[in-house]
Formats: sequence, C-alpha cells, structure tokens
Amino acid sequence: MPDLAWNESVWGGQYDWSTGGEEWSFVWGGSEAQWYGSLLPRLHRFLPARSVLEIAPGFGRWTKFLLPWCDRYLGIDLSDECINACRQRFAPVSKASFVRNDGRSLSAAADGAYDLVFSFDSLVHVEIDVIEPYVRQIIGKLQRNGVAFIHHSNLLEYGDTVAGNTGQRAKSVSAAAVADLVQGAGGRMIVQEVINWGVEEMIDCLSLLGRADRDAEKPPVFLRNPHYMLEAKLIKDFQSYYAMNKTQPL
Repeated sequence: MPDLAWNESVWGGQYDWSTGGEEWSFVWGGSEAQWYGSLLPRLHRFLPARSVLEIAPGFGRWTKFLLPWCDRYLGIDLSDECINACRQRFAPVSKASFVRNDGRSLSAAADGAYDLVFSFDSLVHVEIDVIEPYVRQIIGKLQRNGVAFIHHSNLLEYGDTVAGNTGQRAKSVSAAAVADLVQGAGGRMIVQEVINWGVEEMIDCLSLLGRADRDAEKPPVFLRNPHYMLEAKLIKDFQSYYAMNKTQPL
C-alpha cells in the first residue's frame, strides 16, 4: 500500500530522477508526444488559464508544458528533491513558484484563485485517506468556472484480481469513490474517464471536476476507455516522430 511514508521516501530520495521522469512517457514516444497527443486534446478547452495549480509536479515533466498557457503557476509537492529540482529548472520563469507540503495540505494555494488544478501520473500512488482531503481542498481552490484534471487510481474496482503489474496503484481508490467525494465536497464531476494502464484492466481514472455551480445544468459524462494504451502506441508510432524531429521514413 503506497502510504505517505512510502511516497515521501521513494520520490524524495530512493527514486533515480536522472531522466526527470521522462521514462514514464516512453510508451508515448516522450513527454512532448504525450502532452500534444493525449493530454492537451483533453485539456485544450480549459486553456489558456490565468492561474494553474499543479499537484506533485515531480521534476517538472508537465510543468514545462503548462507554463506557456498561464500567467501564474504554483507547484506543490511533498518531496524536497522535486521542489528543489523544479526551482532550479524554472528559476528564470518569474511567474512560477514551488512549495513543499506534507502530502495532504494545499494551504499554500489561495482559495478560489485557480482556473486549472492539474495532477497527472502522481496521485495514482495515494490512497483514499489522501485523495479525500485533496478533493475537498481542490474544489475550494477553484474559481467559479475553474476545473481540476486529476489522474488517480481505479484499482479498488478490481480488488486483488489484477494479475499484472499495477505499478504501486492505490488499492483503496476507485472512480466511483472519487465521484462520491467530489459530490460530498460540494463539487460536480464534469467528465470521468476510466482507462487501462499497462494491463488490460482499467486500473486508472482521469477525473475532470469543478464547483457545483459550474455548468450545473449539464449532466456529467462517464466514459470507459479500454483503448488508452492503444492510443499511446499510435501516438508513439506516428506523432512522436514529429516531436523528436526525426526525418527518417516511418
């Protein structure tokens, strides 16, 4: 079970950050191909955003893509190593700031101030005891029309029946559990997409959520996408050639 102590220990010292987390985008052909081929198509309706809050930016794999789209950026991470790396990497960017937290609190971010709260490929490793306070706080950090795009585990849906490597996914988190937390915290789900990741089972989820008064007349959309890894392969097979400036024939 990836509890807070595990997360702080792994990402704050044990993990080899020599490639800055780029290895996690290999399946897409690199972070640039993954951003433009997979993430931006899901986010472009909410960009540009005046203010962005990123939870668990790591070494800034997605930060470098978020910064051109906003006027003000705050990154919050529980790892001193990650925060220090981001401060050094983005030192010339005056609109960006980075703060270490305890793995639960977003108190460094102002309430009602953010157009976009973003976290991808990080919160899949936190259990429901962390997701719950984060969801509650995230909704409070959003301005009226703001949205949050959160990547989290859906492993609870499958219990212990997944045979393959689940990559230290949280066992107590599911799409349904997060949807209930959002509603209970005074928010509303906009789109929730359950996806596969590394295995056939759909062990992950992308939750797009907002405040309860945002487009309240529109019903939420719930999607089940068993082809997410196929999407990654297609992006790598084609778009990544442009991202990596390759000139040889496909």
